[in-house]
Amino acid sequence: MNSTAHTPDTTAPQTDPRLQRIVAAQPYPLLFATISGAHLYGFPSPDSDFDLRGAHILPLPSVLGLNVCDETREDSRILEGLEMDIVSHDVRKFFTLLLKKNGYVLEQVYSPLIVTSGPAHEELKHIATGCITRHHSHHYFGFSEGQWELFLKETPHRVKPLLYVFRVLLTGIHLLRTGKIEPNINILNEAFFHLPWLPDLIARKLAGPEQSTLSDADLAFYEKEYQRLRIELQAAHDTSPLPEAPSESTRSALNDLLVRVRLGKTR
Repeated sequence: MNSTAHTPDTTAPQTDPRLQRIVAAQPYPLLFATISGAHLYGFPSPDSDFDLRGAHILPLPSVLGLNVCDETREDSRILEGLEMDIVSHDVRKFFTLLLKKNGYVLEQVYSPLIVTSGPAHEELKHIATGCITRHHSHHYFGFSEGQWELFLKETPHRVKPLLYVFRVLLTGIHLLRTGKIEPNINILNEAFFHLPWLPDLIARKLAGPEQSTLSDADLAFYEKEYQRLRIELQAAHDTSPLPEAPSESTRSALNDLLVRVRLGKTR
């Protein structure tokens, strides 16, 4: 199998100057902003939009009263013909999500496709390793089920939600086995899982709309693989060396970072 032929363009998407423009337009300082979506997962099409995710810092007076606004902000726009959006949570909400077995925010923290960062983001990445638990399996089970239902509901069946299903399952299995976040399906497959059919599935998505749907004849095979990987995810949960919950020292470190970020006293 020549997997190189199916590897997408590796040009660093985070260098696109339009990303800096949307980041600069945000009303609150950003602790970090990274790229999520198809670019992070390893199967962006040439016309794939940019999905930015991150954490912003509300000013201290905004969080002292009864009514806290803008805990979550969404900004979508088209810049030079390309659609992009950014979704960010205030740091307190973001840190709370980290403590709630949310794999999605972990992937945002550790995304290698960094648009804006700083010392506080680096400190957060160090602290967040203590937030990784065996119960992150629930996130990956739930996410994969939702994408599988979406895949089945559509006619004709599309490759994109199916790739999301398998990306989520491989990321979850790898996380529970190693405690490491790896959202890129190409890296996961080439280094750890070696599924011989996966590069061709990715290539079909990258080829564009004419090859991005599947026939009913393919469905039985992919359903079998879906169920098999769910069993692997459960086994990874059952045997995971990860802790049951974040430690008190992790919670304390997050709290300390939150206070310093809010007061503008990060190192």
